[in-house]
Amino acid sequence: MSIQLTEAIARYLKQLADVRLASAHTVSNYRRDLTRFVEHGGDIPIADVSRDGVQNWMVAGYGQGLSPVTLARRLSALRGLLDMAMQSGWCERNVAAGIRPPKQPKRLPRTLPPEQTSQMMHATDSSAEERDLALFAVMYGCGLRVSEAVGLNLDDISMQGAELRVFGKGKKERIVPIPDGVMHLIQNYLDQRAMSSASEAALFLNQRGGRLTARSVQRMLKKRALETGSDMSVTPHRLRHSFATHLLAGGVDLRAIQELLGHASLATTERYTHLDMAKLTEVYDSAHPRAKRKS
Repeated sequence: MSIQLTEAIARYLKQLADVRLASAHTVSNYRRDLTRFVEHGGDIPIADVSRDGVQNWMVAGYGQGLSPVTLARRLSALRGLLDMAMQSGWCERNVAAGIRPPKQPKRLPRTLPPEQTSQMMHATDSSAEERDLALFAVMYGCGLRVSEAVGLNLDDISMQGAELRVFGKGKKERIVPIPDGVMHLIQNYLDQRAMSSASEAALFLNQRGGRLTARSVQRMLKKRALETGSDMSVTPHRLRHSFATHLLAGGVDLRAIQELLGHASLATTERYTHLDMAKLTEVYDSAHPRAKRKS
């Protein structure tokens, strides 16, 4: 028995959120991608989806100037939908399974030099200075994603054990140590927070006493960079990349960094070894006497 595409998509997205515990960001992206597929080929029975139809959709996206990353995500969303459809008996096979995604460009994660991260921690006139310092210190000092930082609750912090309980992608839990300097800033913030009447479980609160959002943290970070004279290209993810790169440069084992970042695959973490080698090459070319070509 086959069902229409829109009905299959609705059930797939519900399974993603409720069973596979995908993030709201992933569910939103997949919903948008699969809606575009329906707009391209119509709300047909899912059993009628053809390999040619999938390839034509990908080619149309390429013609619209979509990036390889976006096209690969589109294909991933469709593959997941058709996998579930096949398992549910709505179609006989996954026609997207043999289609290769476009080749991804090899891009190294961008980082901030240590002096820039230090500058971000200079005092400002912010009315929420203790909160901002604690938040940015946690993001950089513990290597958290912005979604993980704003998702922290008060009971996720062990001040006695100097540890954070973090819920990453897929609600996967990990324990992250808190450096001494970050502990000090968190305690300052908690002392100030205790004077408010907020009953919210969230650790980091906005001015109305509710949980901060990822978008508001991005804006706060840009504002702080402007006020402290830091690099204006800073983003929450650049802080996380900087955390990993600075640990690697300090001699920390790659598998330890993988655990701290919550990466499912070591291959993801290995990008930082390429980054470190690129930096070493840059230093070598600029400083080593035999690196310069003779004219």
